[in-house]
Amino acid sequence: MRSAPARALTAGVAVVLAAAGCGTDTGAGLSENTLPGAAEYFETPCPEPGTQPEGERLRYWSMWTADEPQGRVLRHAIECFENKTGVTVDVQWLGRKVLTQNVAPALNTDEVPDLIDQDLSQMNAAIVAPGGTQSVQDVLGMKVGEGDKTVEDVLASYSYQLPQNTDADGERFLIPYELITNAWWYDRNTVQDFSPPQTIDEMFALFDKAKANGMAAVSQDGDIKFYNSYFFTQLAARFVGPGGLAEAAADRSGQAWKAEPGFLAAAKIVERLAKGGYFVEGWNASKFPQVQQRWADGESAYIYNGSWLPSEAREYLGKQGGGRELDFGSFQFPMPEGATHDIVEVLPIGFSVPAKARDAGTAKAFIAYVLHKDILQGIPTVSDNLAPRPDLKVPDDLADAKAALDDESKEHTLVMDGLDGLFGGTYVDNVFFPADDALLNGKLTAREFVDQLARESAEYWRSRG
Repeated sequence: MRSAPARALTAGVAVVLAAAGCGTDTGAGLSENTLPGAAEYFETPCPEPGTQPEGERLRYWSMWTADEPQGRVLRHAIECFENKTGVTVDVQWLGRKVLTQNVAPALNTDEVPDLIDQDLSQMNAAIVAPGGTQSVQDVLGMKVGEGDKTVEDVLASYSYQLPQNTDADGERFLIPYELITNAWWYDRNTVQDFSPPQTIDEMFALFDKAKANGMAAVSQDGDIKFYNSYFFTQLAARFVGPGGLAEAAADRSGQAWKAEPGFLAAAKIVERLAKGGYFVEGWNASKFPQVQQRWADGESAYIYNGSWLPSEAREYLGKQGGGRELDFGSFQFPMPEGATHDIVEVLPIGFSVPAKARDAGTAKAFIAYVLHKDILQGIPTVSDNLAPRPDLKVPDDLADAKAALDDESKEHTLVMDGLDGLFGGTYVDNVFFPADDALLNGKLTAREFVDQLARESAEYWRSRG
């Protein structure tokens, strides 16, 4: 799953979010699991709405295309909503750049839609920052159509209570319908006798074992800067906690990167990964998704990626033919020595209502309707992705990842600590990504990486006045 938050960020996240499906149509190659099939989902009778819309028309600009799995689920929701309420939904399937190419340019006009969707970081960078959204706090109290259950009743609290999901007035601006998380992935058919590592040394022992067995340890599409950043940001958050990375980025002196020892400790683990010969050959001279596909073909043992990986890998193998199947397992980074925050990353994708929406009440009623169990079940069933309702069945591929998300002992943090959504997306492109790429490519030591972040951060803020 990929897209583009704002201006300078397009070079990073846009490549990531637009290139992959975040739920591609997997066709006949699906492994068996306990979920009802897509055909059964679309034949389920439309539920009654719990909240009646105020208007007769709804304009919706979507981040999906109509034939993507998520697009198909939302088309079904729209048809049901129209059938049950009489509302006419005017939907435009505009794709991943909907915010930057369509919504943002419309903010200073009266031609804005009533409903938009995208992931939390991108919504924050492109639309919330310029004041383009209104509060959806009231949606949490709306009924979904299951007796007295409200949106707040059915959603996992971590899916919408992230600190980054607040506007300038402290109000929620996004209600999620899908969740993304990150993990290490492996094929149970390839990696035998696996036990999740409990320490960083045990994790590297897994990598060394893979090398000893004659295969590369890790696949990494090195041309995707967003992917490259996952290692350091995930590890750093375990030392500094949720919000720690964003706080360092906002430090105008740049010295926060050097003053907090956890950043150096995390960088040393990435340096160990970079210089240990663990990546598959050619990882940093390829074009996405070549290296990911090499992992699916069995050339390497592990890959660190988002929860959309199983659907992408399966789609690739299905198109290749040959009958190769993967039995997906995943695990989280183990806690580094000295770290005190057992975090798990989450990135909500959801609905927002523009500040100038003409039919905000109708848009909010539709949001509540989508979160009905019979509608939202399409996210795991049709798109093989995670939904924010804890009571929905989970694809077998994602069971380990979902268990990590639902673990009450873990601290939930936004993917990359929301760095990509800060300052219009310019900080990651100008400061963070260049240093991070150099660290992962072994061109900077951990100490040099931290020093460069400090130096370039200070210059970044000086240039902004």
